[in-house]
Amino acid sequence: MSVETTLPLATETMADDVEALLNPTEADGTFRDSAECAVLLLAGGKVLLAPPTPRPKG
Repeated sequence: MSVETTLPLATETMADDVEALLNPTEADGTFRDSAECAVLLLAGGKVLLAPPTPRPKG
């Protein structure tokens, strides 16, 4: 009767999973330049600093 252990295989797989979590690949996506970010920041600031809309009296 032979008993096979799968512990070394499971340990290697877990080590590969941990390594992948520690060194993730760069995600493909949209990268913005600093000028575009500055424009978006200024536009967002104007919206936040704008006076509130007048409410009807009644």
